[in-house]
Amino acid sequence: MASVIYNEAKRAIAAGEIDLGGDDIRVALLMANTTADTENDGITTVDGFATLDECDSAGYARQALAGEAVNKDDANDRAEFDADDVTWTALAACTRTVPGALVYKHVTDDTDSVPIAWVEFPVAITPDGSDFTIQWNAEGILQLS
Repeated sequence: MASVIYNEAKRAIAAGEIDLGGDDIRVALLMANTTADTENDGITTVDGFATLDECDSAGYARQALAGEAVNKDDANDRAEFDADDVTWTALAACTRTVPGALVYKHVTDDTDSVPIAWVEFPVAITPDGSDFTIQWNAEGILQLS
């Protein structure tokens, strides 16, 4: 499901600096003006993006992932990172559509939190006051091979 796994996250996972099953991994909804979907090289922290363009609707807050798991998939020769689906209750309208979400390792704030992946939705959402749920792919949020 991940559309981009950031280079810094690849390095940090390989170096053992990101523990996908044990660290505080969170998700943020980003609106259409974000550059998180196109920036990768040189981005090492969440505040490093030229434009984050985070959802600005009432009822919105970043969510911590729950039920994180890292599994080995021998049939596909890879590791898979997954977590429980994430729901925002009664998510009001944003000023722009929401094409995807940023998955990141939360440390203290955006100056030291590490972006892991940009997950693009099949269709940009337009919050309307109803519940919104990210249903992660059955194969996991990330597939590492």
